[in-house]
Amino acid sequence: MKAVVYEKYGPPKVLKLKSIEKPKPKEDEVLVKIYAATVTSGDVRLRSSDFPPFFWLPARLIFGLFKPKKRILGHELSGIVEEVGKNVTEFNVGDSVFGTTTMLNTGSYAEYICLPKKWKHGVIALKPENLSYHEAAALPIGAMTAMYLLEKANLKNGQNVLIYGASGSVGSYAVQFANQKGSIVTGVCSTSNFKMVKSLGAVSLINYKKDDYYKGNEKFDIIFDAVGKTSKAKAKKVLKTGGTFVSVKMLTKEKDEHLKLIKVMAEKGELKSFIDKSFKLDEIVKAHEYVDKGRKRGNVIINILQ
Repeated sequence: MKAVVYEKYGPPKVLKLKSIEKPKPKEDEVLVKIYAATVTSGDVRLRSSDFPPFFWLPARLIFGLFKPKKRILGHELSGIVEEVGKNVTEFNVGDSVFGTTTMLNTGSYAEYICLPKKWKHGVIALKPENLSYHEAAALPIGAMTAMYLLEKANLKNGQNVLIYGASGSVGSYAVQFANQKGSIVTGVCSTSNFKMVKSLGAVSLINYKKDDYYKGNEKFDIIFDAVGKTSKAKAKKVLKTGGTFVSVKMLTKEKDEHLKLIKVMAEKGELKSFIDKSFKLDEIVKAHEYVDKGRKRGNVIINILQ
């Protein structure tokens, strides 16, 4: 099968398309033929080893001190179950699925992958029936991160919520979740993304290039840093008494119940994945170069099934 492999940390050109052996599922695994994957911020950080100074050494110890332990990147996917292990009853051959590869020894930049039916860090579920494989592949990481952090912030109906980085993957889902909850959403992004963020449910918009949100007069119940580029110190200046600051820099957890709820919301038309660009598997370097520019809106898709 074809897969994108990287043997060393560095720029997008370290990603190489190669032919490798097709995996075989173990007793508790399913073999998934991957239709679509994505380029997430996590993929970019792992490829370049661009970790914060305080986390650099722990990250290298986890993911590979001198070279990557996980040679195939790709943290989320959608596809069809092609084979099931003898202990698997949750899925059948032919099922359309979506999910993550979190903390597995391989990723979704490949034509096939073996996923456990259940494991500690990642999740897999039946794909929303009304979504394309591209749309479904873009859901798990961003949507679950947004859902987890908004639950942590105790999101309630009628609250005033600011999403910093509202046009990114996590931010675009956070805007939708907050809007669905009946919150009044302010999105912080560039002017070029105002129309997109407003379409997702934001009521007010702030251009971060011209205005500092924390210098305004409006107060918020929740400030959600969806890109890891603001701080609690700044947010506190415009947080209400008892208000909450959450950030993608915080530890999150993928939950089966979250992915299943996301599936239901997508099927009801309450949650949409915004797709910025799509690339073929052999265009993986171009895809990473694009995401490296920091201008990605929503999600970038890798089309694996040609």
